[in-house]
Amino acid sequence: MLSLEEEAVIVAFRKHTLLALDDCLYALQPSIPHLTRSSLHRCLQRHGISRLPQDADKPARKKFNAYPLGYFHIDLAEVQTAEGKLRLFVAIDRTSKFAYAELHPTAGKMAVAQFLRNLIPTVPYAIHTI
Repeated sequence: MLSLEEEAVIVAFRKHTLLALDDCLYALQPSIPHLTRSSLHRCLQRHGISRLPQDADKPARKKFNAYPLGYFHIDLAEVQTAEGKLRLFVAIDRTSKFAYAELHPTAGKMAVAQFLRNLIPTVPYAIHTI
């Protein structure tokens, strides 16, 4: 059973990254070890985001630039939980689709530095650009 905080993280992560179900699962499992594919899918269904948007009215999305392996994009999102606001830090390598996420109570310099220190040992290859 997922907690409200875990569901908030899942929803914010999916809305922010627009990754496919399996990609979300692999990215979120280190943070939520008991997360299964079926529990993730049920959570996304409950929140109405189990399918990625396919808007015909929107202009075609611009393709991401091609970057070499080890080029990470860092994003920050605010997550509302029952305890208050938390900050979701996400690091994504678009080439390999490797994603790493953490929740922090603040988005200050120290929290960002700790996030980057935690990211480095989890990446299975060398990071060359953030």
